[in-house]
Formats: sequence, C-alpha cells, structure tokens
Amino acid sequence: MSSLRVGLIVVQALANHWACTPPNPTLAKDRYHKEELYMLQIAPFVFKIHMTILWICALFETLYLANAAISLPSVSPITSALVCPYGNEARVRVTPMFTIGIIAVTLGSYIRLDCFKTLGQLFTFDLTIHPDHKLVTSRFYSYVRHPAYTGSMLLIAGLSFSHLTQGSWLTECGPLRTSGSGFVVMMIWWLWTLAVGVSRAEAEDKQMQKLFADEWDKYATNVPWWFFPGLA
Repeated sequence: MSSLRVGLIVVQALANHWACTPPNPTLAKDRYHKEELYMLQIAPFVFKIHMTILWICALFETLYLANAAISLPSVSPITSALVCPYGNEARVRVTPMFTIGIIAVTLGSYIRLDCFKTLGQLFTFDLTIHPDHKLVTSRFYSYVRHPAYTGSMLLIAGLSFSHLTQGSWLTECGPLRTSGSGFVVMMIWWLWTLAVGVSRAEAEDKQMQKLFADEWDKYATNVPWWFFPGLA
C-alpha cells in the first residue's frame, strides 16, 4: 500500500466529514416531510454512520502503512493480524476506481459546502421552513433545483468506488472480502440514496410552490432539472 493512497483517504474522509456535518441545527417545530417512510427520513443519521465508517477505514489503512514502514519484528505480526487478518494486505492499492472515487467525493463535497454557504441559515439536514425563508436561485441553484442532493449522490458514488471495489481495505482485508459483497452494499446504498433524493426533492418542490407561488413556477420553468442538467 502506498502513502499516496493513505493520504488521499484521509483527505477524502475530511472532505466527507465537512460535507456531512449539518451547518445549522434543525428545529423540530419547523420540520415537514414527516409523513414519509421512516427509512427515507434518516439521511442525517446515515451520514453519521458512513462518516464514522470512513474514518475507521482511514485508521486501519494508516495503521497498515505505519506497520509496513516501521516493520518491528515484535510488533508487525500483531498489527498485521489486526488490520488484515486474512493476509491480503498486498492487494490494498490505488486503482482507477479508487481515483475516480476520490474525484467524485471531492466534487460532491465542494458542491454541498457551496450549497451550505449559498443558503446560509436556510440549510438544514431535515426539511424545514425558516421564519425568513426565501427562494434562492443563485450559484448551483441556477443550474439544478436540488444541487445539495447532486453533491450527496456524488459523495455516495465516490465512497462506493473508493471503498467497495477491489483494492480497498474493506474488500481485501475487512468485512466485505467475500466476492460480490461490496457490489451488493453499493447497490443498496445507491438505491436508498436515490429514493431519498427523489422523495425529498418532491416534498421540497411542493413546499416551495406553496410559499412562493408564481415566483416558484417561474424558477421551476427556467430550471427544470432536479439533480443533473439535461438528465434528471
């Protein structure tokens, strides 16, 4: 395993951490979309889970790199058994999918952080109406109506490519070493992310139309896409 891979994973974990940390607290009394299926309302909780898992992966890959670099006879067998008990540590490496994943997470994090800044106090992880709510149509919101979800999808895709494909600690040494298990987790994770994005986008559109009426209709006509211009 190269130091480049570990360095990129740490940077990726930091970017994901910033993009998955709520910029503002949610006030329960201001929430809507509470009638939806519970599994579609737990995105903030899932963010915390995958944030933690990503830091664990970064820790184990860093431990292995340190173990290989120091190579103390009395310690190396112990740490090797801890970080890669099944002996496939040589297969943990930088791959094209890993590189694509790093790029996707970086881009997704940038989009989400820009949305945090653009919306300011209006941005909460749970769907809410702020007392001073206004319709924001600048920055990424001038291209798609829900760019923060675009960022989330890029994050999930990037993390999947980096950690659920061959060459990652999870698939070579960790709990997803069984052939095909990483792909199954990836599909479940991606389908859930897409379902959450669509559900929340529909709810937000309805709420904004109620609040802003003609102003919203004009915006929705000018910006017809939810997540990706020309695609969806």
